[in-house]
Formats: sequence, C-alpha cells, structure tokens
Amino acid sequence: MISPAHAQSQLPTLGESGDLTTSAERRLGDRIIRELYRDPDYIDDPVIADYVQGIWQPLMEAARARGELSAELDERFAWEILLGRDRTVNAFALPGGYLGVHLGLVGVVATRDELASVLAHELSHVTQRHISRLITQQSKQTPLLLGALVLGALAASKNPGATQALVVGGQALAMQNQLNFSRDMEREADRIGYGLMAPAGFSPLGFVSMFDKLQQANRLNDNGSWPYLRSHPLTSERMADMQSRHPPGANPGQTAGVTSLEHAMVAARARVLSNPGVDTLRQWVQEPQGIGFAAQPPQRRAAALYAAALGAQQLRDMAVARSAVQKLEALAQADPAALRLVRLLRAEIELAAGDASAAQTALPEAKGVGTSTRRPELLLRTRILLQAVQASAAASSLQTWVANHPKDASAWQLLAAVWQAQGQGLRAIRAEAEAHAARYDYAAAVDRFKAGQDLARRGGAAADHIEASIIDTRLRAMESLLREQAAER
Repeated sequence: MISPAHAQSQLPTLGESGDLTTSAERRLGDRIIRELYRDPDYIDDPVIADYVQGIWQPLMEAARARGELSAELDERFAWEILLGRDRTVNAFALPGGYLGVHLGLVGVVATRDELASVLAHELSHVTQRHISRLITQQSKQTPLLLGALVLGALAASKNPGATQALVVGGQALAMQNQLNFSRDMEREADRIGYGLMAPAGFSPLGFVSMFDKLQQANRLNDNGSWPYLRSHPLTSERMADMQSRHPPGANPGQTAGVTSLEHAMVAARARVLSNPGVDTLRQWVQEPQGIGFAAQPPQRRAAALYAAALGAQQLRDMAVARSAVQKLEALAQADPAALRLVRLLRAEIELAAGDASAAQTALPEAKGVGTSTRRPELLLRTRILLQAVQASAAASSLQTWVANHPKDASAWQLLAAVWQAQGQGLRAIRAEAEAHAARYDYAAAVDRFKAGQDLARRGGAAADHIEASIIDTRLRAMESLLREQAAER
C-alpha cells in the first residue's frame, strides 16, 4: 500500500487559491487513470465496451445540444469510461472526465434505460464540475482530500482474499467516500441527467426503475454488493423528485424500457467476465438443462444460454459451449442486434478452440474481404487472422482504426503483434510504445521509442527511414510529457 505522504508527493501543483482549474483537474485525472490501467481488475472487453459506448455517446451528444457540456470541458476533458471486473454494483466519476463502471452494475441493470440513467447521473457530476466545486468548498482540506483520492487510486497491492482492494476492483468506494457529493449536488445530477435521457433516445423512466432497484437494495441493508448506495446515498427527496418529474399518465407514448435480448446477453457477459468462480460457472452451464427452462421468457433464456456458452468456454468444455451457442442463435434469429452478439460469441468460442477458419466464418460481416468498422469485429477478426497466420490481411484496417482512435491501447497492442508477425520489428516497437502512451505510461513509452531508435541505428541502410523519423518525433513528444509529469510532483 502506498503511503499517504508518497501519494501527496505525486499530486499536481494546483496553486494556492483552492480552485481546481480544468487543466489541473484533467492532470489529476490522468495520473489517477494511469494507475487504473495497471489494475489487474481493469478490463477492456470490446463487446461490453461497445455496448456501453452506444449508450454513453448519445448522452454526450444530448449534453452538448442542451448546453450542459461546455465547449471548454468538451475539449479539455478525456470523456473515457473504464470497465472494472468487480462484481459489486458501482459506477463513479473521476476528475478530468473519466468514469468507472463495474461489471457488477452492467450485470444487474435490467434495461439500457437503467444503465443510461446511471451514466447520465455520473456525466452530470462531471459537466457541473461537482468534483472541482467540492474541493473548492473545502479548500482548507484540499491537500488531505486529494491525498486520499490519489492514495486510493495508487494502491499497489491487494489481499488475495479480498474483493474490494483496488480502485477499479472496489477501492473506488474508499476514494468516493472522500468525494461524497452534497445532497444538492446529487439532486442536481439527477435533474440534469434526467433531462438528458429523452433527447438521447432513452426513457426517463429508467431513472425511476433504477431508483426502485436502489431502494430495494437499501431495504436489504446493503450487503456490500451495492457500494453505489454508499457513495450516492438514496434519499426520499431524490426518489420523490424523480417520480414527480414523470408522474403516471404523463407522456403516454414514453414507456419504460423492456429487457431486450441484446441487453440480456450483455448483462450475462458482464456477470461471467466478473470472475464469479468455477462453481458458479458450472451452475450457469447447467441452467439451460433445468426443468421448465423452455417455458421461461425469451430474455431469460437468452441470458442463461449466453452465460452457459461463455462459461463453458472458460471451463474449456467446447462441446457444451457450441451446443449452447447453437440454441442461442436459433432464439436470436429475428433480432439483428442480438444475432450479432451471438455470432461474435460463436467466433470467440471457435477461436478459443483453435479453429480459426470456423471463427472467421462465424464472425459478423467478415466472411469476405470486407471488414467491419465496429471495434469488437475488428479486434476479434485481427486475433483470428493472427492465429491463422494471415497477419497481412489485418494490417490495413487496423492501421486505419488507430489513426482515427489513437487512444485505443488494445488496438495498438494488436497492431504490434500484426507487424511483428510480418517481420516489421521497428513498426511493432512503435505500436507497443503508442499503446503505453495511450494509457499515460509515458516512461514506458519513452523506453520503447528509444528501443526503436536503437533498432533503426543497427539496421543501417536497410532501416525504414520514414518509421525511424516518426519514432524520433514521437520520442521527443513523450519526453516532454514525461518532464511535465515530473514537474507536477
């Protein structure tokens, strides 16, 4: 565990006024997020991330259109969501436009609207500068407050038996307890978040049904699986406010969302990927064999079959995984969004089984030479081609992707593997460096860029001079960023 003194020694210089500028808030967020990327509970699952982004981006657009998101914040802040493998139900806003979402939350919400309500609430905490306002209000305590914040984020060790040790893995609770928003701030985030729902294409009733879930958990005295309740305490005033904003009979065309097959599958995926344990996986694998399973609603069957297929894959029982995904595909035939997820899962299973040809056939929109621009298909297709020793077929589309998404560390890492497989060592080293830079690990990026320089020098006349020039330029940029980091300590 990092000491409080060490944590405070790493704080950016914020000045004496107690006001947290947008630049200082972003720098603080960058330093925290760099440690979150190193947390073993951090997970970049393309399928869940793509689904969450499909909710997040319309909310961002609605915030811009309604004037809640200023041009300055839009430009200066990161607006990134990190997923944590933790099974507890939590989401939290961080300085600089970063948000954390636990898989436990994704796994428990029943609809897109409920998940949208949580994201809209957290987004509103950021757009209204609640973190900065809170620190400004408590200016005398700012060093201690920020020290506790960074200390929670920089926790570098965990008890193997604990489920809440690091920030993404649960220590967000310890950090968020230092940033408990006032009741006025909570109500403001509710009100503004609620106003974003309809313009973003979601039912505002998602707020009401999510509050019902929170209230039920609260009545059970919260057994620890709902840390969201402790960092965002539910009050009767908040519930009454949300219910009054959407009284029964108002806006009859606007109804509460229902669980779609797609959402049921994403929630099931979140539950499986949160590492529930072998015994639980085996129970999920057996669930579709239970008496009365066929009579259950389609959404329940879809979730159970998805969990069974993915759980069987993790248990290395490919026959059971294939059987479950085949039944799931029959169930999802009439739902294009759900069918896409089934085919992605089938491709994952075949790839895990070592059958790259079957995986490529199963992959949506990837049967021919054309490739999909959606991230899950792109990354999975690249992994399949690498296994099939066809790396050259993956390079072009992946290069285009990172050119448009330079902060996608996972894509850069895959591109490094593609270039290495093609014997382009210099390019592979640069891609590795860019992956480190995308996660704000400038020291590691500098190290890899220097390795690229050494390789280029050893290559002599045969070296790729264009690539070497890019590496020189990027190295200077990373060294400058690294000096800025050092100056903030």
